[in-house]
Amino acid sequence: MLDLKLKVNGKDYKIEVDDSKRLLDILRDDLGLTGVKEGCGIGECGACTVIMNGDAVNSCLVLAVQANCAEIETVENLEQDNVLSRLQQAFVDNGAIQCGFCTPGMLMSAKALLDKNPHPNEAEIKEALEGNLCRCTGYIPILNSVKEVAKKA
Repeated sequence: MLDLKLKVNGKDYKIEVDDSKRLLDILRDDLGLTGVKEGCGIGECGACTVIMNGDAVNSCLVLAVQANCAEIETVENLEQDNVLSRLQQAFVDNGAIQCGFCTPGMLMSAKALLDKNPHPNEAEIKEALEGNLCRCTGYIPILNSVKEVAKKA
């Protein structure tokens, strides 16, 4: 067992978990943050992407012991005071949300990029999103959404 310390969406947590538990399960099961989705469970689809210490990571591949003392941001932190973030609104406006399963991971990958590089070019956006699979949109609306936010930054 591990006394895990985390800062998630700005709030400090200390919980006891099995040290081999995945960050994905901690976020969903222990903290109730169900915006984090499990798609493949092997780091191939990106549905479980969160930002950990400033980097986009597949939470299905992060063990509790690796997340100890980390700062985590999930999709639940994007909306503030019932107002969508500019990135979320751009996804809505550009039709980048269809079934919605990939959306939280796409948003977090895009946010991690924009936090580090507010004005990425198209190649940089594609590279940041390449670990996220979407079966519905064809990626163009997602790409256009990130470009729109980058243009206004």
